[in-house]
Amino acid sequence: MKSLRPTQSPRSQWPSARAALAYAVATCVFVLALVVASSAVVALVKSPPPTVAEPARSGPRWVNTWTSMPQLTEPGNMPPAPFTGERAVLVDTTLRQTVRVSTGGERIRLRFSNAFGTTPLPLTAVTVALPVDGRAGVSAVEPGTLREVTFDGRRSTTVPAGAQVVSDPLDFGLRPATNLTVTTYLASGQASLALTSHPGSRTTSYLRTGDGTGEQDLVGATPVNHWYLLSDVEVLSGRGTRAVAVLGDSLSDGRGSTTNGNNRWPDQLLDRLRGLPGGKRIAVLNQAAGGNRVLNDGLGPNALARLDRDVLAHSGVSWLIVFEGVNDIGTAEATPAAQQRVTDALVAAYRQIVVRAHAQGIRVYGATLTPFRGNAPYDDPAGLREATRQAVNDWIRTPGAFDAVVDFDRAVRDPADPGRLRPDLHDGDWLHLNPEGYRTLAAAVPASWFRRS
Repeated sequence: MKSLRPTQSPRSQWPSARAALAYAVATCVFVLALVVASSAVVALVKSPPPTVAEPARSGPRWVNTWTSMPQLTEPGNMPPAPFTGERAVLVDTTLRQTVRVSTGGERIRLRFSNAFGTTPLPLTAVTVALPVDGRAGVSAVEPGTLREVTFDGRRSTTVPAGAQVVSDPLDFGLRPATNLTVTTYLASGQASLALTSHPGSRTTSYLRTGDGTGEQDLVGATPVNHWYLLSDVEVLSGRGTRAVAVLGDSLSDGRGSTTNGNNRWPDQLLDRLRGLPGGKRIAVLNQAAGGNRVLNDGLGPNALARLDRDVLAHSGVSWLIVFEGVNDIGTAEATPAAQQRVTDALVAAYRQIVVRAHAQGIRVYGATLTPFRGNAPYDDPAGLREATRQAVNDWIRTPGAFDAVVDFDRAVRDPADPGRLRPDLHDGDWLHLNPEGYRTLAAAVPASWFRRS
């Protein structure tokens, strides 16, 4: 029997076909949207978001132009009376200091350290100026050059215990290799005797009661040959400015150099570099302290402990010269076992320094340890410490240990007696050098290390 329903023509089926096609397209769009969304999520996970620091890579940056290694002030290096009391130091005191910068610029900022303080450090007022006649270690400044330093727009600040504070940027022109005067007033002083300083300044500072931050000369001030509180001066520099840091002990801190003469070997290296093409854009940062050691704390933290603070955390450091280890050898017991231990430990420590610096893109140059025969108490009758020095130097000279090596040992040793310094180059104790000895070290550093790449 034939169906009574009318037969559908092809044209009558078009609406249902269009609906099916629309459904299929919608499904594809939905799936595609899911794919795009999931791809975006994966991209966010795999790709780090851009940082705010990226645009600055092509612009100016802050680079240290002067620094000193912060350390805890020993009793014999505390400010003299009346500036040190029974429970507080630098109460109602003005401190005027001069420092020699390496690179120059038009904007500067200062860093003050309370690294070893056990109480907050209140700074009431700070000024900068150019010293009279551009000289180091003077109490007077050039008229018209005094400028007030601020911190978050305020005249005063407080440095928490164990911390440091950075000043606001200040428009203040500095020429390379010139001296800067920094004057600080502390109304209430620091409420403990745990004072952060750099005793081996080889530069005269001045202390006086009352606020003298705005005075041209601190008349009647007490001279002291130490730096206190100030740890860094930075200059806003172009991308071409880079720094070489020195990790060292009293031989780099300049024992035997001229007070206010700025003739330690890093100072004289700076003078050499300034004669090179682009040398005025190379900062020299002397992170050395008398008595410092690589392995154990002495005068200041050991080199392994302070490497991050004194080198790796500083902007613009491209090169590091390691010239330290003689105090580790000289203070270790003069027995075969003790000297073998210090030999092995120094080699391992140097390797650690290289690895950690390389991780920050810093080239590391090793310097051989200079002689000390004839020095009391480092020289021993059996020559065990000298044998250690020779063994350590042999390792330093080994290709691949450092990126390159400067042979300070060969530069200043007596050719007739290689275990001793040349008689005309030491300061009388057969360990530390005189200014001519430090000039010899500076001259031995290859200038090719610092050519622009």
